[in-house]
Amino acid sequence: MPSSRFVLTSLALGTLAVVGGCASVPRMSSEECLARAMYFESNRSSEEGMLAVGTVVMNRLESGRYPKSVCGVVGQPNQFAPGVLSKSMGKGRDLAAKTARRVLRGERHPRVEKAMFFHTAGYSYPYSNMQYLTIQGGNAFYDKRRGATVTQRMVAEREEAERAGRLPFNPPQRSEAAAQAVQTPAPAIMRPPVQSSRIARQMTVGKAPSLPPPPGRPAGLDSMSIEDLIQENGG
Repeated sequence: MPSSRFVLTSLALGTLAVVGGCASVPRMSSEECLARAMYFESNRSSEEGMLAVGTVVMNRLESGRYPKSVCGVVGQPNQFAPGVLSKSMGKGRDLAAKTARRVLRGERHPRVEKAMFFHTAGYSYPYSNMQYLTIQGGNAFYDKRRGATVTQRMVAEREEAERAGRLPFNPPQRSEAAAQAVQTPAPAIMRPPVQSSRIARQMTVGKAPSLPPPPGRPAGLDSMSIEDLIQENGG
Protein backbone atom coordinates (compact mmCIF):
# COMPACT_ATOMS: atom_id res chain seq x y z
CA MET A 1 0.00 0.00 0.00
CA PRO A 2 1.51 3.36 -0.99
CA SER A 3 2.35 5.81 1.74
CA SER A 4 0.20 8.88 2.34
CA ARG A 5 3.15 11.07 1.32
CA PHE A 6 3.33 9.30 -2.07
CA VAL A 7 -0.40 9.71 -2.63
CA LEU A 8 -0.34 13.43 -1.78
CA THR A 9 2.67 14.01 -4.01
CA SER A 10 1.01 12.20 -6.92
CA LEU A 11 -2.19 14.20 -6.49
CA ALA A 12 -0.27 17.46 -6.40
CA LEU A 13 1.66 16.63 -9.55
CA GLY A 14 -1.50 15.56 -11.31
CA THR A 15 -3.23 18.80 -10.41
CA LEU A 16 -0.32 20.86 -11.72
CA ALA A 17 -0.27 18.86 -14.95
CA VAL A 18 -3.95 19.52 -15.53
CA VAL A 19 -3.61 23.24 -14.75
CA GLY A 20 -0.58 23.55 -17.01
CA GLY A 21 -2.13 21.71 -19.93
CA CYS A 22 -5.53 23.34 -20.27
CA ALA A 23 -7.66 26.25 -19.21
CA SER A 24 -10.64 24.18 -18.08
CA VAL A 25 -9.65 24.24 -14.41
CA PRO A 26 -12.03 26.77 -12.80
CA ARG A 27 -9.57 27.68 -10.05
CA MET A 28 -7.30 29.58 -12.45
CA SER A 29 -8.67 32.25 -14.77
CA SER A 30 -7.13 33.57 -17.96
CA GLU A 31 -6.20 36.73 -16.08
CA GLU A 32 -4.31 34.81 -13.41
CA CYS A 33 -2.46 32.63 -15.91
CA LEU A 34 -1.49 35.67 -17.95
CA ALA A 35 -0.45 37.62 -14.86
CA ARG A 36 1.75 34.72 -13.77
CA ALA A 37 3.50 34.58 -17.12
CA MET A 38 4.17 38.32 -16.92
CA TYR A 39 5.31 38.12 -13.31
CA PHE A 40 7.77 35.26 -13.65
CA GLU A 41 9.09 36.12 -17.10
CA SER A 42 9.71 39.84 -16.75
CA ASN A 43 11.23 42.34 -14.39
CA ARG A 44 8.52 42.55 -11.75
CA SER A 45 8.71 46.33 -11.54
CA SER A 46 8.65 46.90 -15.30
CA GLU A 47 5.18 47.57 -16.65
CA GLU A 48 6.55 47.73 -20.20
CA GLY A 49 8.27 44.38 -19.75
CA MET A 50 5.10 42.74 -18.44
CA LEU A 51 3.07 44.19 -21.28
CA ALA A 52 5.57 42.82 -23.77
CA VAL A 53 5.38 39.30 -22.30
CA GLY A 54 1.59 39.46 -22.29
CA THR A 55 1.66 40.48 -25.95
CA VAL A 56 3.70 37.38 -26.81
CA VAL A 57 1.20 35.14 -24.97
CA MET A 58 -1.71 36.66 -26.89
CA ASN A 59 0.17 36.49 -30.19
CA ARG A 60 0.63 32.77 -29.63
CA LEU A 61 -3.00 32.30 -28.67
CA GLU A 62 -4.20 34.14 -31.78
CA SER A 63 -1.79 32.40 -34.15
CA GLY A 64 -3.62 29.06 -34.13
CA ARG A 65 -0.33 27.19 -33.67
CA TYR A 66 -0.48 26.99 -29.89
CA PRO A 67 -3.09 25.84 -27.34
CA LYS A 68 -6.47 27.52 -27.61
CA SER A 69 -6.57 29.16 -24.18
CA VAL A 70 -4.40 31.58 -22.27
CA CYS A 71 -3.70 29.04 -19.53
CA GLY A 72 -2.93 26.42 -22.15
CA VAL A 73 -0.37 28.70 -23.80
CA VAL A 74 1.23 29.68 -20.50
CA GLY A 75 1.28 26.11 -19.18
CA GLN A 76 2.74 24.54 -22.32
CA PRO A 77 5.81 22.49 -21.31
CA ASN A 78 9.24 24.06 -21.67
CA GLN A 79 7.92 27.37 -22.96
CA PHE A 80 7.76 29.63 -19.92
CA ALA A 81 9.51 29.79 -16.56
CA PRO A 82 9.46 26.59 -14.50
CA GLY A 83 6.64 26.68 -11.96
CA VAL A 84 4.93 29.55 -13.74
CA LEU A 85 1.49 28.22 -12.73
CA SER A 86 2.40 26.95 -9.27
CA LYS A 87 4.94 29.17 -7.53
CA SER A 88 3.87 31.93 -5.16
CA MET A 89 3.94 35.53 -6.32
CA GLY A 90 5.07 38.38 -4.09
CA LYS A 91 5.84 42.03 -4.71
CA GLY A 92 4.73 43.01 -8.19
CA ARG A 93 1.71 40.74 -8.24
CA ASP A 94 -0.77 43.64 -8.31
CA LEU A 95 1.03 45.26 -11.22
CA ALA A 96 1.00 41.95 -13.10
CA ALA A 97 -2.75 41.52 -12.51
CA LYS A 98 -3.47 45.09 -13.59
CA THR A 99 -1.38 44.70 -16.75
CA ALA A 100 -3.00 41.34 -17.53
CA ARG A 101 -6.42 42.98 -17.50
CA ARG A 102 -5.20 45.58 -19.97
CA VAL A 103 -3.89 42.89 -22.30
CA LEU A 104 -7.09 40.87 -22.11
CA ARG A 105 -9.00 44.03 -23.05
CA GLY A 106 -6.93 44.25 -26.21
CA GLU A 107 -3.88 46.37 -25.34
CA ARG A 108 -0.57 45.27 -26.87
CA HIS A 109 3.02 46.45 -26.70
CA PRO A 110 3.52 48.24 -30.05
CA ARG A 111 7.18 47.29 -30.45
CA VAL A 112 6.59 43.59 -29.95
CA GLU A 113 4.36 43.58 -33.03
CA LYS A 114 3.44 39.94 -33.86
CA ALA A 115 6.48 38.37 -32.23
CA MET A 116 5.97 35.08 -30.41
CA PHE A 117 9.46 34.62 -28.96
CA PHE A 118 11.78 36.18 -26.42
CA HIS A 119 14.78 35.28 -24.30
CA THR A 120 16.81 36.87 -21.54
CA ALA A 121 18.49 39.98 -22.91
CA GLY A 122 22.21 39.61 -23.45
CA TYR A 123 22.12 35.96 -24.43
CA SER A 124 23.18 35.17 -27.98
CA TYR A 125 22.30 32.30 -30.29
CA PRO A 126 23.87 31.16 -33.58
CA TYR A 127 20.66 31.39 -35.62
CA SER A 128 20.26 33.71 -38.61
CA ASN A 129 16.47 33.96 -38.51
CA MET A 130 16.08 35.98 -35.31
CA GLN A 131 14.75 39.44 -36.21
CA TYR A 132 14.99 41.46 -32.99
CA LEU A 133 12.31 44.07 -32.27
CA THR A 134 12.73 45.43 -28.77
CA ILE A 135 14.23 44.84 -25.33
CA GLN A 136 11.81 45.25 -22.43
CA GLY A 137 11.89 44.15 -18.80
CA GLY A 138 15.16 42.26 -19.19
CA ASN A 139 14.00 40.28 -22.25
CA ALA A 140 14.87 40.56 -25.93
CA PHE A 141 11.83 40.03 -28.16
CA TYR A 142 12.22 38.72 -31.67
CA ASP A 143 10.37 37.31 -34.63
CA LYS A 144 11.58 34.47 -36.81
CA ARG A 145 12.27 35.69 -40.35
CA ARG A 146 14.43 34.33 -43.11
CA GLY A 147 17.43 36.58 -43.66
CA ALA A 148 16.94 38.60 -40.47
CA THR A 149 18.74 41.94 -40.57
CA VAL A 150 18.30 43.44 -37.07
CA THR A 151 20.48 42.06 -34.29
CA GLN A 152 19.96 42.27 -30.55
CA ARG A 153 22.92 44.65 -30.30
CA MET A 154 21.40 47.01 -32.86
CA VAL A 155 18.14 47.14 -30.91
CA ALA A 156 19.99 47.71 -27.64
CA GLU A 157 21.97 50.62 -29.11
CA ARG A 158 18.88 52.20 -30.63
CA GLU A 159 16.84 52.02 -27.44
CA GLU A 160 19.74 53.24 -25.30
CA ALA A 161 20.08 56.25 -27.59
CA GLU A 162 16.39 56.99 -27.20
CA ARG A 163 16.54 56.71 -23.40
CA ALA A 164 19.49 59.11 -23.36
CA GLY A 165 17.53 61.64 -25.40
CA ARG A 166 19.68 61.32 -28.49
CA LEU A 167 18.22 61.10 -31.95
CA PRO A 168 17.83 57.62 -33.41
CA PHE A 169 20.48 56.65 -35.92
CA ASN A 170 18.26 57.40 -38.93
CA PRO A 171 15.22 59.23 -37.60
CA PRO A 172 12.30 59.85 -39.98
CA GLN A 173 12.28 63.49 -38.89
CA ARG A 174 15.78 64.01 -40.24
CA SER A 175 15.05 62.34 -43.59
CA GLU A 176 11.86 64.36 -44.08
CA ALA A 177 13.64 67.60 -43.29
CA ALA A 178 16.36 66.83 -45.81
CA ALA A 179 13.83 65.99 -48.51
CA GLN A 180 11.90 69.16 -47.75
CA ALA A 181 15.06 71.23 -48.07
CA VAL A 182 15.77 69.76 -51.51
CA GLN A 183 12.23 70.35 -52.76
CA THR A 184 11.86 73.90 -51.40
CA PRO A 185 14.07 76.51 -53.14
CA ALA A 186 15.87 79.00 -50.97
CA PRO A 187 14.13 82.40 -50.74
CA ALA A 188 15.38 85.01 -53.17
CA ILE A 189 17.67 87.66 -51.71
CA MET A 190 16.39 91.11 -52.60
CA ARG A 191 19.23 93.40 -53.54
CA PRO A 192 18.93 97.16 -54.06
CA PRO A 193 19.15 98.16 -57.73
CA VAL A 194 22.52 99.33 -58.97
CA GLN A 195 22.48 103.09 -59.35
CA SER A 196 23.74 104.35 -62.66
CA SER A 197 23.86 107.82 -64.08
CA ARG A 198 21.18 109.06 -66.40
CA ILE A 199 23.78 109.58 -69.10
CA ALA A 200 25.11 106.02 -68.76
CA ARG A 201 21.59 104.56 -69.00
CA GLN A 202 20.82 106.55 -72.11
CA MET A 203 24.13 105.76 -73.74
CA THR A 204 23.58 102.03 -73.05
CA VAL A 205 20.46 102.05 -75.15
CA GLY A 206 22.10 104.19 -77.79
CA LYS A 207 20.07 107.28 -77.08
CA ALA A 208 21.48 110.67 -76.26
CA PRO A 209 20.11 112.47 -73.23
CA SER A 210 17.65 115.27 -73.64
CA LEU A 211 19.40 118.08 -71.84
CA PRO A 212 18.54 121.76 -71.97
CA PRO A 213 20.73 123.49 -74.57
CA PRO A 214 23.82 125.17 -73.18
CA PRO A 215 24.10 128.95 -73.32
CA GLY A 216 24.71 130.09 -76.85
CA ARG A 217 23.41 126.86 -78.40
CA PRO A 218 20.25 126.90 -80.47
CA ALA A 219 17.26 125.31 -78.75
CA GLY A 220 15.70 122.24 -80.32
CA LEU A 221 19.01 120.53 -81.20
CA ASP A 222 18.30 116.87 -80.63
CA SER A 223 21.84 115.52 -80.64
CA MET A 224 25.10 116.33 -78.88
CA SER A 225 28.67 115.18 -79.20
CA ILE A 226 30.54 113.20 -76.54
CA GLU A 227 32.65 116.26 -75.78
CA ASP A 228 29.52 118.33 -75.18
CA LEU A 229 28.10 115.68 -72.85
CA ILE A 230 31.27 115.55 -70.80
CA GLN A 231 31.47 119.29 -70.64
CA GLU A 232 27.83 119.65 -69.65
CA ASN A 233 28.29 117.15 -66.80
CA GLY A 234 31.36 118.72 -65.27
CA GLY A 235 33.94 116.64 -67.13
